[in-house]
Amino acid sequence: MNADEEDDITEELLADAEKLTGLSLELLGLDPHPDDMTEEQRLQFDPEDLAEMAADAPQGRQKSVLQARLLAGLLWNSSSILLDQLFRDLGTLSELETVTPADIAGSSVLSSLPPQFAASYDQKFAQKFIVVAADVTAALVRGWTAPGCLAAELAVRCLLDQAEITEEIYELDLPEDWRADVEEVLLEDADSEALYSDRLDDLEDDARELDFEHWFKPFAAGDTVPPYAYS
Repeated sequence: MNADEEDDITEELLADAEKLTGLSLELLGLDPHPDDMTEEQRLQFDPEDLAEMAADAPQGRQKSVLQARLLAGLLWNSSSILLDQLFRDLGTLSELETVTPADIAGSSVLSSLPPQFAASYDQKFAQKFIVVAADVTAALVRGWTAPGCLAAELAVRCLLDQAEITEEIYELDLPEDWRADVEEVLLEDADSEALYSDRLDDLEDDARELDFEHWFKPFAAGDTVPPYAYS
């Protein structure tokens, strides 16, 4: 990759960052700065903490802001790529008489899902997963809420997988632990990580809650799942 390509993708992602209105830069790892706070917000901090926040050198602050905006743009950009690739996977599945784990392993996005359930990733599943993924990515604009079902948590993980691919291709200047930090915000107390465990069958009661038939069911009252996916 040459410098022009790097500059082009950086400019594109920084422009996309303005569209990601559902997550603040602070949630994406930017430490607050007293100059950016209202008087009411400053009253929530001790004077010593405010002084420490303000002590950040201008160059360091500028880099932190740039990295947070770059990450916001990366999430926006990756959302579109994720859905494009899911539609591509759906098109591939629709041409198959039967779907095998080998077919899923060669797919763009579905290959990132827990492999032990690959035999269940048929055309109907892909359609429902696309609806859930679209709902998850829309939350990046309307205001983030925690995923309401296991499929939604998995869609977030697929989104971050795509973001990592783009980051690696273009060697973006992001904090080293950006994915872990974003997961902590978007997937707080998530159960879906256990689906990738080789010992899922040993989880007893938890394993039943993580079974494939529960993936599109709301976690609890108040959690929402798009009607098409929940049907």
